[in-house]
Amino acid sequence: MKKTTLKDLPSVNQVLTVLNGSIQVHERYLKLLINEEIAIFRDKIKKDQLSKKSQELLNLIIARVEVKSSHSLVNLINGTGIVLHTGFGRAPFESKFLKKIANRMEGYVNLEFDLYSGKRGDRQLHIQKHMSSICGSESSLCVNNNASAVMLAINEIANGGEVIVSRGQLVEIGGSFRIPDIIEKSGATLKEIGTTNRTHHSDYKNAISKKTKLILWVHTSNYVVKGFTHSVPLSDLVVLGKKNRIPVMVDWGSGAMLNMRTLGLANEVPIRSIMKDKPDIITFSGDKLIGGPQSGIVIGNKKWINALKQNPLYRVLRCDKITIGILEEILRSYRSNSFTKNNIALKMLTTTQNTLLKRGKKILDYQTKKKIKDFGIDIETSKVEAGSGSLPEDLIDSIALSFSSKELQPDELAKRFRLGNNPVVGYINSNKFYIDLKAVLPNQVIKLAKAIKDL
Repeated sequence: MKKTTLKDLPSVNQVLTVLNGSIQVHERYLKLLINEEIAIFRDKIKKDQLSKKSQELLNLIIARVEVKSSHSLVNLINGTGIVLHTGFGRAPFESKFLKKIANRMEGYVNLEFDLYSGKRGDRQLHIQKHMSSICGSESSLCVNNNASAVMLAINEIANGGEVIVSRGQLVEIGGSFRIPDIIEKSGATLKEIGTTNRTHHSDYKNAISKKTKLILWVHTSNYVVKGFTHSVPLSDLVVLGKKNRIPVMVDWGSGAMLNMRTLGLANEVPIRSIMKDKPDIITFSGDKLIGGPQSGIVIGNKKWINALKQNPLYRVLRCDKITIGILEEILRSYRSNSFTKNNIALKMLTTTQNTLLKRGKKILDYQTKKKIKDFGIDIETSKVEAGSGSLPEDLIDSIALSFSSKELQPDELAKRFRLGNNPVVGYINSNKFYIDLKAVLPNQVIKLAKAIKDL
């Protein structure tokens, strides 16, 4: 076939004419996409890498523009097995749960308006008492993520002073969240003590000076140090802090409202138990083990919570009405020592391997024998992580569907699943493609079965 030339490239107006308003987006955005595609093919033509007729080229550009102009944020099936997947928005929600929220969030809401008095209100009051009563704290505050919570608290308490932290707790959570960097950006100075594996009470005591404004105790939620180790109990640090009139703050990372061990998961100490040691401030995530939206929670001494509200950074970091509405609903899902079915994150984390096996068999029953044979589909036991640095010590039992196609390599198979009508994201291991069922929502089981059938 004759090589494609630059004359074969369509103009932007030619593409727009064919589309004829079929794509409902701003025209400038549409032109941007068209120009990008034309530039891609122009480059290929210059490198003699294209052999297509002008009409074929026009049709190809139109098809690519139609794909790229569709909604970017879409629902997908999480086949990685990681329930709290950061790339997928961490804690998942079911549509019926979101619809319930939507009914209350329609139009205007009393975000910062007191219906009883008719005066300006406080957006934190919608969740404050729920959070405080569950966690056993005097007060609470919600901002847009845990990094914000840590930064706001350190800035208010320790700005211009020193923050004492054990070297074994100078963690990096990921996504540029490093404790030393957060302390620096908060306007304080880090004072490292002890070693990576051993820090003693005397290290804290000897580090205290006139510059000390805060003792920070960080939960190493995404890794575990074992062997020749020593750390100082939080209760001892609280006593030391009170004696020297220095606030003690805990960054508890992923957080947990319930005893995870009673749910058959790793032993993560509940926030309420940490609060019994009476630190001045505790911060943790709202979108991990709690099962809520992206948010950072601060609980503790009412004096400090009120001070955080007056800090100019609070206005920068505060949550919007959607976050507060969803978080309120999630907090209402907790009962004494359990949670309701609305908390889908905890429900999925505690789904038994036997239940997942039944779902796996249901998915296979949906397929033809030829499909199962051609793609080498099988059911295997698996082990998964909770995700987002939560529960790092124990892997969770799960079930996965494995694929070993003779026709398609695992990476090609993975790509086809990702680009299907119902996008499915799995993983590759030992030259096989896997879809783990741990993080597949119950209402997505049939969708997954159809995605496999349509492959």
